[in-house]
This record gives sequence, structure tokens and C-alpha cells, in this order.
Amino acid sequence: MGSVAKKGLQKYLFQLQHHPLRTKAITAAVLSGISDTVSQKLSGIPKLQLRRILLKMLFGFAYLGPFGHYMYMLLDKIFKGKRDSKTVVKKVVLEQLTSSPCNNLLFMIYYGVVVEGRPWKHVKSTIKQQYPKVQMTAWTFWPVVGWVNHRYVPLQFRVIFGSLVAFCWGIFLNLRARSMTLSKAALPKSN
Repeated sequence: MGSVAKKGLQKYLFQLQHHPLRTKAITAAVLSGISDTVSQKLSGIPKLQLRRILLKMLFGFAYLGPFGHYMYMLLDKIFKGKRDSKTVVKKVVLEQLTSSPCNNLLFMIYYGVVVEGRPWKHVKSTIKQQYPKVQMTAWTFWPVVGWVNHRYVPLQFRVIFGSLVAFCWGIFLNLRARSMTLSKAALPKSN
């Protein structure tokens, strides 16, 4: 590893050790912003929507980083820091039945109302229509991430690991949405 990268990593780890909440919040914000920037570029948006990027960063900073910080601490406290297979299954199930549905619902509300600026009536309708599919899709992917996170990742790195995976997940979802839109556009219109 280069000396600049090594020094940067050492400084980051120092911040993580001495200011864990702040560091996780900033990390979640930065990764949310980069993920949305990449997603916009890959989606073919000609000009970056800076407001959207900043609002996604705000969500990462104000919610994702702090929520993950406290959630992982609470789960470790409830299960006394155990990482055996049986305990990890319990952690993943608890996480997927509680925080996953809440996180997805909260994000859909935030994105619709704050980021897109749509009226609550429209956001509510979108949630009613899309939330079940969003949650079912999440349950096909995130339990595996949760397993790896709780089983192999030390507590202080779990939010960061989750944020890195969410970075990739966000890009995947944007590309998937774009391909679905392009597929619909390519279909012949019926009269």
C-alpha cells in the first residue's frame, strides 16, 4: 500500500476509534453521494443533479450512519457479542424483520417527499404499489450481507461494510430501474 493511502487509512482508523459515530455518519454520507453520482452517470442523466446527491448524502449522514451505529451496538448487547452461527442467524432474522422494513419504508418516504418533492398523496400511492416488491427484493439479498457482517466483520466496521454494500446495491437498483424503463420504451404501443 502506498504511503499516502496508508497514512489516510491510519487517520481514518484513528477517527473511527475516537469518534465512531461521526466517522460512520460521514462515511455513510460520502458513500451515498458517490453511489448516487455513479448511478446518475450510468443511468445516462446528462447533467448531475447536485441537489439529489446532497439530499442522499444528508440521508446517509443523518440517518444511515447513526442508525447503523446504534443498531449494531444494540444487537451485540442483546446477544452479548456472540458470533456463533446460531446467534448470527438470530441477529440476521431480528434485523431483517425490524430494521429492514423500517429502513426501506423510511427511504421511500424520504426519497419521494424530500428528494423528488412529490405530494404525500403520490408518495403514499407509490409506496402502496412498490413497497412489497422492494421489501421482498431486499430480503433476497440483505440477509446474506447481514450474515457476513455479523459473522465476520468486527463491530466497529459493520456500518462501513453495510455502507459499501449499499453503495453497490444502489448502483444495481438504478441500473435495474433504467433497464426496465428502456425495455418498456422499446415495447410497441398498442392502440
